[in-house]
Amino acid sequence: MRVPPKKRTRKAVRSAASAPRAARTLRPSGRAGVTLVVALRARPGQEAALEKELRALVGPTRAERGCIAYDLHVSSDQPGLFLLREIWASLKYHQRHWETPHMQRWGQRKGTLLASREASFWKKIA
Repeated sequence: MRVPPKKRTRKAVRSAASAPRAARTLRPSGRAGVTLVVALRARPGQEAALEKELRALVGPTRAERGCIAYDLHVSSDQPGLFLLREIWASLKYHQRHWETPHMQRWGQRKGTLLASREASFWKKIA
């Protein structure tokens, strides 16, 4: 005997719609997602300031729509070298990321903190 699916009440629908943004973050299907890897080297004497600025980006970025992952790493053997691994549901979401207040602030500050920055986009193939 087949059991009919449970009906969703208005309250259940309303609570799903009002769920926190992080809970509703889009997930890529198949190869739709895009990964960005960024290596950032601090100017001499700016290591601590750069780390502080980068850490401040993590929370707000993770809360953005379309952000799948935003992970900050520091090198174990090269002081002042940081790595960001970002995964976005699409390139469109990454582009919108640069329009946020926290990224606008970062754009104004990075020149005084960075000695170098290398970035490349990746797509998952297996």
